[in-house]
Amino acid sequence: MASITIRRLEDSVKAKLRVRASRHGRSMEEEAREILRAGVREKDAPPGIGTAIRRLFEPLGGVELVVLPRQPVRPPPKFDE
Repeated sequence: MASITIRRLEDSVKAKLRVRASRHGRSMEEEAREILRAGVREKDAPPGIGTAIRRLFEPLGGVELVVLPRQPVRPPPKFDE
């Protein structure tokens, strides 16, 4: 595993990191790792096709679909006749 040192980090940023880590029940170091993982994951992975389609059509509003009742399965066709 690699290590990283962050120099010239503002005191206010460190204080906010400490509060955020406490809120999540983690150490500051683990919280920083989680933030870095999330940041890298978001930039590397473009949204999937479903997300892209939803973003495109979401402003138009939703559609209520009628849920049809389930019916018994039909018997398979007979091909020997």
